Amino acid sequence: MSYRTTPVDTDRMPPGIPWIIGNEAAERFSFYGMRTILTVFMAGYLHLMDGAAGTPMGEARTNEYYHLFVGAVYLTPLLGAFLADVLLGKYRTIMWLSMVYCAGHAALACMGTFGASQAWLLAGLALITLGSGGIKPCVSANVGDQFGPRNQHLLSKIYGWFYFSINLGSFFSTLLTPWLLEWYGPHWAFGVPGVLMAIATLLFWMGRRKFAHVPPSGMGFFRVLKSRDGLVALGKLIPLFLFIAVFWALYDQTGSSWVFQASKMDRNFLGIQWLSSQIQAINPVLILVYIPLFGYVIYPLLGKVVTLTPLRKIGAGFFLIALSFAICAYAQSRIDAGQTPSIAWQILAYFIITAGEVMVSIVGLEFAYTQAPKSLKSMIMSLYLLAVFVGNLLTGVINNVIQIPSAAADQAEVALAALPADWRDSPRTVVLPGYDNKTGTEDDFVQEYQVGKAGTLEIPGQKLFEEASAAIEKKVLANGGRLPAVADVKELGKDPWGNPIRYEIADGDQFRLISDGPDRAARTAWDLGLTVSLKRPESAQQASWTDRFHPSESWLSKRKAELGVKAEAGASDGAITFGRTAFSGGQNRMEGAAYYRFFMWLMLGATAIYLPFAMLYRPRTYLD
Repeated sequence: MSYRTTPVDTDRMPPGIPWIIGNEAAERFSFYGMRTILTVFMAGYLHLMDGAAGTPMGEARTNEYYHLFVGAVYLTPLLGAFLADVLLGKYRTIMWLSMVYCAGHAALACMGTFGASQAWLLAGLALITLGSGGIKPCVSANVGDQFGPRNQHLLSKIYGWFYFSINLGSFFSTLLTPWLLEWYGPHWAFGVPGVLMAIATLLFWMGRRKFAHVPPSGMGFFRVLKSRDGLVALGKLIPLFLFIAVFWALYDQTGSSWVFQASKMDRNFLGIQWLSSQIQAINPVLILVYIPLFGYVIYPLLGKVVTLTPLRKIGAGFFLIALSFAICAYAQSRIDAGQTPSIAWQILAYFIITAGEVMVSIVGLEFAYTQAPKSLKSMIMSLYLLAVFVGNLLTGVINNVIQIPSAAADQAEVALAALPADWRDSPRTVVLPGYDNKTGTEDDFVQEYQVGKAGTLEIPGQKLFEEASAAIEKKVLANGGRLPAVADVKELGKDPWGNPIRYEIADGDQFRLISDGPDRAARTAWDLGLTVSLKRPESAQQASWTDRFHPSESWLSKRKAELGVKAEAGASDGAITFGRTAFSGGQNRMEGAAYYRFFMWLMLGATAIYLPFAMLYRPRTYLD
């Protein structure tokens, strides 16, 4: 069947636009719904999905994996652009890869049914990476393909509405999928986005007769790529995309480090107790407001004072991104001091980072399209999206570098590999050789396993740490549940090697007792200690009309009860209880407010280099 290959000659909106917008809204629902809960799932659910409880993933490791996945989603656009521009054309590329996309969601919904959940997770994320990433440059370029000379003045407006549809879909999914995960578990939380992706594919197919199907350019693509116009366009845009990559390194942390920060804040806002991952829904709401606000109010007003070029808008957005992380650093400093700041601080940061997003992402997308020769538009779109890959890769690498390995976990992995395959079928105690690599000495670790339950670790000198923990717990109970300040805790004893036991606050409900361990060096895999968590009595919740739509107990609570997962008991006064968990290493070299300040300065440094680049850039527009 043949399709129209040129845009409709009209000065109005092209007829295929409603189908593209509907497809984009449903597809973004599926992607952001899955992505919204990914860090919470990996950190709190994944280790409970199979027959026996495993070890939960730490924040830095979760952040690393999250950003590597998000980065990979924005690497595969190179493949999608090649298929669209050289071989298949945009329409067929979108249709075939959308089917791969649906298969990825189906794989995620299969976790915990049969086979290993980690294998299903890897397969699902790999398929979503190929499907979602592959169609990205094609969909955005397909929007531009629908416009001809008479209606190209509407291009800026339609890219605004294109972004509007993205955020409309993501708003609903960001509210819904965390709720589904909390009360109905991962199968529903990952399954519903899969259904929406199937609907998105159907909508795109239904609009096939309305689109302008621009055919692939074949080998002519490479001729244009090597032409003077192609090389000049790439040479000018690639440095810009590198600056935008730093923006994405910060912005995409709203789905990782910001979620973990929200979990340590008072999330009661507007009379509603929000889930930590639901706070992300503020972003699409603000986008829906900011698009018309910036387009019809802010930009026209500022344009009366200064000439607002796309590059100037992008530079202003960079400053706003840095400011948002400064606010997060302040909120985190209060968390580091044992306080529980209001989620209003992060909401304020969302107001600022979303304004920066409007000035960088929307403007950058439109600007990249206008600067690309016609035969290279999908390729330029993929390079623009590649900036997201580079930014997320940067964040993932940073989170990898700051992780300190665990000596006990490494030795346990070696020891368990030597046991029979059915070692989990009976209780087992494994003695690990410790720092001197010999068992029977004072630095041994003892790892205990029970059938169907999480293993417990006993560290050298554990009684010394427990005595120090009891002293802190006594202060907490005397203070009405408030953690003492670090400055108020003087002497907690020493570990077996004479290292002082230090008291560190993780947040208002968790503290850490740590020493330098047998190697007598701080921040290494041999650091020893206890992580102590406070469990406070749940306050009576006011009845809500939504209570009828979910069980009385969360899916996670029921799953932990099934697997017998319990923290090691500490002190209690009948109201506040303490759970102690021993560790060896496994901490981070850069934690708390220092983490947010690092990225703030990274963005400011990149902006300082960007400013002279923007002043020297000479744009050339290709829209015919």
